[in-house]
Amino acid sequence: MEYREQIERFVPSCEQEQKDRRLILDYIRLFPDDILTRANEIAHITASGLILNESLDRVLLIHHNIYNTWAWTGGHADGDRDLLAVALKEAREETGVADLRPLTGEMLSLDICPVFGHMKRGRYVCAHQHLNSSYVLIAPENAALTAKPDENSGVQWFSLEEMQTAVNEPYFLEIYLKMIRRARALR
Repeated sequence: MEYREQIERFVPSCEQEQKDRRLILDYIRLFPDDILTRANEIAHITASGLILNESLDRVLLIHHNIYNTWAWTGGHADGDRDLLAVALKEAREETGVADLRPLTGEMLSLDICPVFGHMKRGRYVCAHQHLNSSYVLIAPENAALTAKPDENSGVQWFSLEEMQTAVNEPYFLEIYLKMIRRARALR
């Protein structure tokens, strides 16, 4: 399913998601030619995966180099109109786990995520917005883990309690907890 249709079909469950969904659709209308690429320096589409084990009680996180925190996987659409495919590709690249599957093909969160200005590969990246669709992905706990050194310095399983201590970005922690509640409600 194409990204715009999936965003339009997403059913917000709170005021934040209602407003973010409306604004993301506005951005798509305003910037139809480059919203899927980093050429749009104001905001662009991204996709993330929160990786859980089969019993939904452990989470696989990466230690993000730029933000120096444990985080979900994800990345830029870079022109790809299939956001679930983007989330799966990024999760495989950033963890080394090939055997990943989506819990559901539907997004479990839709958020505008602020990105502060930072250096990347020797170049300054201006502050901007990630218009982010998020999916819960399921991975076997015994899979071999491999960091992607240009993006992260570690890959590790955490209990849900450990995750709440390891993640030092409250905004993202709330998204992770929301997604875990939604994943459990689907079971």
